[in-house]
Amino acid sequence: MKASMIERFATWESFLGLLTVAVLAYATLAVPNFATVFNISQAIAGASERALIVLPMVLLIIAREIDLSVASILALCSVVFGVLIREGVSLEVAIAFALLVGVTAGAFNGVLVTYLGLPSLVVTLGTMAMFRGIGYIILGTGSVNEFPDSFTDFGINTLGESPIPWTIVPFLVLAPAFAIMLQQSAIGRRIYALGGSPDTALYAGVRVARIRLCLFIVSGLVCAIASIVFTARLANSRADNAIGLELDVITIVLLGGVSVFGGKGKLTGVFLALILIATLRNVLGLSQIGGDAQGTVIGLLLILSLLMSTTAQRFYSTFQSALTPDRKAGRSSSGRPDTEKTS
Repeated sequence: MKASMIERFATWESFLGLLTVAVLAYATLAVPNFATVFNISQAIAGASERALIVLPMVLLIIAREIDLSVASILALCSVVFGVLIREGVSLEVAIAFALLVGVTAGAFNGVLVTYLGLPSLVVTLGTMAMFRGIGYIILGTGSVNEFPDSFTDFGINTLGESPIPWTIVPFLVLAPAFAIMLQQSAIGRRIYALGGSPDTALYAGVRVARIRLCLFIVSGLVCAIASIVFTARLANSRADNAIGLELDVITIVLLGGVSVFGGKGKLTGVFLALILIATLRNVLGLSQIGGDAQGTVIGLLLILSLLMSTTAQRFYSTFQSALTPDRKAGRSSSGRPDTEKTS
């Protein structure tokens, strides 16, 4: 019983939860202005785009894929949206067109990976530059700063009197859907199977190509939604929006316990990692530490997350073996209970 309780709590998610609580407690007690309502609202708003893009990235990495072009898709969709608004297109049509651009960009990545057999790391590294380059071709180095009041209100207002900004609402709507799909549905089991062993999944009847293509399309769509949130929050549409955002997203996913080799991971740990990264960025900002230094810290955290998760898994396996009695005692070599008695 005691060993069972220890096994239940000796997990990466438990450690990450304790670490997140410790960082929040330190920030509340030691960092001036951290616990103010205004700062909490700003911290939540600042994490809105990362929170959204983390959702499809979890699915991709579990399926042994990756999308390095997420920030560039966001920037391209933001540029398209801003240019359409500047040309007098209605807000609804501009949003729909931005979503279409995101889906198209995701499908482009998916086709190259799925049907041409190219590695997603290489493909999305190339499209990361290509999509942002298209944004520069469309808008140049300028920006669009004039948007309808209803749109900018969405970017700055909160839910009633609470500190919760409207920009986090899309994440709050999509997160439960992604969690149910990954943990409770047949498609989630297929994604895990695909990440565990693509060949085995293929022979088991899983439509590997279709799932991969759909995951990249979903990634592009969510990036487009994030572009609307980002543009509303900053009231700014530029081709250089969200540079480096992919580093934060990948760090959050890996720090949350998703295996870089695919097939393992839960959204629970990823949500904790999201809170931790958002808190660290907010604390660094309050301490007058600039974006470049913050990027350095996040990069180091990405490396540490890989080392720590691997070390933690090995330690947990050793710890579990040491605590658990030899359960093979009294069992036959086949692993089944040995019910035969010797005379």
